[in-house]
Amino acid sequence: MSTPIHELRAREFARLDAGGHVYLDYTGSGLYGESQVRRHAEFLAGQVLGNPHSRNPSSRASTERVDAVRERILAYFEADPAEYEVVFTLNASGALKLVGEAYPFRAGSRLVLTADNHNSVHGLRSYAAARGAEVRYVPLDAELRVGVEALDAGLAGADRALPNLFVYPAQSNFSGVKHPLEWVRRAREAGYATMLDAAAFAPTNRLSLRECGPDFVCLSFYKMFGFPTGVGALVARKAALLGLERPWFGGGTVRFVSAQAPVELLYRTARGFEDGTPNFLDVPAVPAGLDLLEEVGIERVGEHVAGLTALLLREMQALRHPGGAPLVRIYGPTTAERRGGTIAFNVLDGAGGIFDFRVVEDRASARGVSLRTGYFCNPGAAEFAFGHAPPDVQRCAGGFSPETFTLNEFAACMGATPVGAVRVSVGLPTNEADVRRFLEVLESFRGQRCGEEAPPAQWAAPLPQ
Repeated sequence: MSTPIHELRAREFARLDAGGHVYLDYTGSGLYGESQVRRHAEFLAGQVLGNPHSRNPSSRASTERVDAVRERILAYFEADPAEYEVVFTLNASGALKLVGEAYPFRAGSRLVLTADNHNSVHGLRSYAAARGAEVRYVPLDAELRVGVEALDAGLAGADRALPNLFVYPAQSNFSGVKHPLEWVRRAREAGYATMLDAAAFAPTNRLSLRECGPDFVCLSFYKMFGFPTGVGALVARKAALLGLERPWFGGGTVRFVSAQAPVELLYRTARGFEDGTPNFLDVPAVPAGLDLLEEVGIERVGEHVAGLTALLLREMQALRHPGGAPLVRIYGPTTAERRGGTIAFNVLDGAGGIFDFRVVEDRASARGVSLRTGYFCNPGAAEFAFGHAPPDVQRCAGGFSPETFTLNEFAACMGATPVGAVRVSVGLPTNEADVRRFLEVLESFRGQRCGEEAPPAQWAAPLPQ
């Protein structure tokens, strides 16, 4: 029988209320339950675990434990172990990098990305372009969704004899939009291997690989349940792994290598992609997080998040200035239909001017509310949301180096166009009191005009990601 969420909050997340915290950045990171860290600390205190690249007792103990976690992950995501393997990585970005650097792009191949993608997905275009592949983007509509016609146009015309790859997020980390899992089948029929970014989706939704069947899935476990950090996974079809061409080997990825003869025998299984020693002390913490989600039931988690998201959207849109002008502008869907618990928005004054998102963040922080601001590592969704034209972006950002680029100069160049937003995201421990406290922060802007507060000196800083 599942545990009511309010009971779980009191038991596992009492530190939130004890410290007066309102945490609304679950898309940035989940929060760990107290039992997760306690259980793992007790596990470590009672074990002798050694480097798994050996056959001694402590090494075997580590290997057995890590392999047991692989099996648990496959079971959780309903992935047939005869068909899928788990490669442990540092995070979802590490999983993307493994695929990008080893995918056999060549002249005539195609990489297709939705504009709504994390920076780490966009980075795959560097690998594809370097090997002569075509890079295509599928644009977004006014709700920051991808239309079926636009998707089909982006996928059309691929040479099926060549290796093509389609990558998209199951849920946007910018707007919360849920992109259909059915696209995996659609892309495969168009001649593509598929990679699904599940980092923002998996914390609150059931993902069954038996049902949707992508070739690759990337995950970060701290996004799902807060602990451990530094452990992610690439869940991949065995056949898809065999088609990758690793440009490097090292540590446990190679069965035999000679320094005197040009001989190296690389593993073609998951071991061939885990560079160096796996994180054998933290990987065993993953099952405790999965247990926490299963104690509540991932479907109930999703319903809880959907209810709070609907409340937030409704209340935010009802906020008005004394003259009746809206107080917020939401980017993306304004209802809870086909979206997750992530909301990107800006705060407006009565004339429609946009408050600098850093003002909003500072005011929220002063009231103990943790939220996020910036582009959220999703430039495509941000550009479509804010109406950034490619020539303007090139003109205003192309001439800077990473060391000299500042948000203030970029904003001045872009004129009245927004250069960032505020993002709140709800999760398993969130309750209605958290939502009400955040709404009080927004209400504090009622009747005020943007630009009345002088920007602090620390604002002359790089664009938040």
